[in-house]
Amino acid sequence: MTKRIVLTGGGSGGHIYPLLAIADELKKIPQEIEVYYVGPRSSLQSEFLERDIPVRTILGSKIRRYASIGNVFDVPKFFISIIQALARLYTLMPDLVFSKGGTGAFPVVFAAWFYRIPVVIHESDATPGLTNRLSAKFSKKICVSFEGAESFFPKKKTVTTGNPIRGELIQASKIQTSERKLPLGFKEEMPLLFILGGSQGSVRINRFVLDNLDKLLQNFQLYHQVGSANVEESELLADSMIGQLDSETKHRYKMAGFMSVREMETAYGAADLVISRSGASDIFEIAAFGKPSILIPLSESANDHQRIDAYEYAKGGAAVVVEESNLSLHVVESQIGRILNDKDAYAAMSAAAKIFSKPDAAKAIVGVISGVLGLTSTSR
Repeated sequence: MTKRIVLTGGGSGGHIYPLLAIADELKKIPQEIEVYYVGPRSSLQSEFLERDIPVRTILGSKIRRYASIGNVFDVPKFFISIIQALARLYTLMPDLVFSKGGTGAFPVVFAAWFYRIPVVIHESDATPGLTNRLSAKFSKKICVSFEGAESFFPKKKTVTTGNPIRGELIQASKIQTSERKLPLGFKEEMPLLFILGGSQGSVRINRFVLDNLDKLLQNFQLYHQVGSANVEESELLADSMIGQLDSETKHRYKMAGFMSVREMETAYGAADLVISRSGASDIFEIAAFGKPSILIPLSESANDHQRIDAYEYAKGGAAVVVEESNLSLHVVESQIGRILNDKDAYAAMSAAAKIFSKPDAAKAIVGVISGVLGLTSTSR
């Protein structure tokens, strides 16, 4: 008998990409499965359509626990989204709802509870967000990425699975080649820094890199992901800086906006060191490739989750954390030198990253989903 599963989550890459990993793993279940996405409109929803997963949108709204003019608009939108979610699930009437949390997910979870549809949720961060704190009350099972997050939820229905990342990245992380940098146009013998700001990019990290581009390129090659929203501004700044450099040095810098999975595979594989924001998806991708990293938490992240996630990851020895208030050339170069110039320290950080990594997270979560649905197997 065919089982119908609805996926839901906020519209950012940190929510959508794990849902895609879950969708891909669900296809491996021997039983017939129909998968749908119900949630707020997202620029990434085409990823579902490419997998033949129908999309049903509802209004997105942010639940704030503080006074804000935004509540004037979002509170009515929230109640409208509840009605929309009730209508979407009434039409689909799935056997289970899987929620990744984030803005827009709670109305779908509430609608599932209203119809007595089982709910499984996943929390990416070491400290749960408001959506998943609320959703936990309506859930059969709760999956978490960080072991420390278990303490926020009922013990009997919580399991640590890690954070699901895309299968293509998992496969690429297992392949080691002697020539990694040449396909990108970089020299093999010179250290390559992969600077990653997340799917939307980071203005502060971008400005730091571009303001210090001439100095950084003296000793390193840079593959710089600026984010799709920051390409034009970053290109203008980069052009003004690169124009002052000699022809050899210019070739040490490469910029990208939004990066495809294939481009991410190549960049992670080629990098000697990753400098990144500390979203949960970024951390687990870096860990999967076993790359030492310098994490720069976004200071305005909800519940300060990026800072908490960064230190939770770093305490195992896989990364160092540089606060935005300490983001200076001296501090960053000092940390890069400490990591790259000590082979033993580098190897220890790489090993710690691999130990932290949970490449079978998507499979573990689908195993939980299968258990709730009473299915016998999670793989073909």
